Amino acid sequence: MENDQKAEFRRALREVKNLPTLPGIVAKLTRMADDPDTTTEQMGKVISKDHILAAKLLKLVNSAFYGFPQKISSLSSAIILLGFNVIKSLIISASIFELMEGSDVELWEHSLGTAVVASTLAKRLGINDPEEVSTAGLIHDIGKVAVKMELPEQYDEILNVVDMKQISMVEAERLVLGLDHAEVGGWLAKSWLLPKKLVEPIACHHRPKKSQEEPLATAILHFSDILIRGMGYGHGADIWVPPLSKVAWEKLGLTAVDLDEILDEVDEKLWDVKGFSLDIQSELEKT
Repeated sequence: MENDQKAEFRRALREVKNLPTLPGIVAKLTRMADDPDTTTEQMGKVISKDHILAAKLLKLVNSAFYGFPQKISSLSSAIILLGFNVIKSLIISASIFELMEGSDVELWEHSLGTAVVASTLAKRLGINDPEEVSTAGLIHDIGKVAVKMELPEQYDEILNVVDMKQISMVEAERLVLGLDHAEVGGWLAKSWLLPKKLVEPIACHHRPKKSQEEPLATAILHFSDILIRGMGYGHGADIWVPPLSKVAWEKLGLTAVDLDEILDEVDEKLWDVKGFSLDIQSELEKT
């Protein structure tokens, strides 16, 4: 019976119904990106037709976790600088802004903080396309939103288990559901046709040794999630910091000096991100 129930949870979460459907613009842009004759200006014009989406996208592109020295004022410039995969992921992020802000501000702030750390680490380690890794940080906990929306009773039970057993959310999810939000997030990212550089880190950010194709990006996301939790930034009801994977730590090869420098850089950027989050909240209150 218990296995049947867990199978039912899996089915419900694989067939998420309550998360907003992605804007049709994502499918259109994906088709355009597959056409070698498509220009960035053409893609920018398509996005610009949705004024609200375009404004949110430019706000994200200019936020602290990308840290471009100059302001990006056009969508075509953003596409050139960040690449289509990141823009596609940011459209997804923008489309769930209200959901994450409205349902769990702490989770949204944690996601922004994780993106800041991931961006800092990816650049320090010289990873190709660091923006993709920081974008994975932005949506790494989307599985939590899915569990909360699709299985509200079980979500409340998970919170009770966290409180009673004094364990982390991810441990409580495995006890109650037989799976965790990282696995659910991986399913969602795959269903949205995001690249493996985003899918695998999201799916494996609590079990980095399971990462086969993107172990460094996964290690970065795993460490970023833990560091931002340890800093107490946007933790919400779940105050427990998961253990750091030895595999991920060795993959990163960081020294004590690196850590001090990373913490200083992240601390400075978090002030900007906090302001960014408050701006978004005030805009939502006006609408």
